[in-house]
Amino acid sequence: MAPAARQEFFDLSRLDVFIDRMVSQRACLDFAIAQTARLPGPILELGLGNGRTFHHLRERVAGREIFVFERAIAAHPESTPDEAHTLLGDVNETLPRALERFGPTASLIHADLGGHNLKKNDAFARSISPLVEPMLAPGGLMVSSDRMYFEALEELPLPKGAVAGRCFVYRR
Repeated sequence: MAPAARQEFFDLSRLDVFIDRMVSQRACLDFAIAQTARLPGPILELGLGNGRTFHHLRERVAGREIFVFERAIAAHPESTPDEAHTLLGDVNETLPRALERFGPTASLIHADLGGHNLKKNDAFARSISPLVEPMLAPGGLMVSSDRMYFEALEELPLPKGAVAGRCFVYRR
């Protein structure tokens, strides 16, 4: 079972929320990397931002392809994928095209697409969940900064070190 949240969002400073999110993101990504290490198929990073999680993934999954979905690249050059592994545009358009290209083969999908508006994040998660779900291979994991809404994926307990409500893990 997932650990209890430290406090409600409104009781924490923005710094506390950020730290909880980063610690949880690392714990969940490391868990997912270990769990999917023997699965074939690409890793999909939905949202590059400044490239921290892409860099973390790249350092820990040698030999596995990582494809990044982003509207526009603004990351540090050391944390930016090459052009062949970058899918630019709105995920509502790039995810369906990627499904045609890759099929249900992703071993790991990571999404950190939300902002600070929790209602807006939830609406966005609801809209992209049906686009993400068919991308995941059997046994594959999805790690998300926001709760997702899947029909066929199981929400897993959080790994040690993750704070409830700051990250979510799902398995096909």
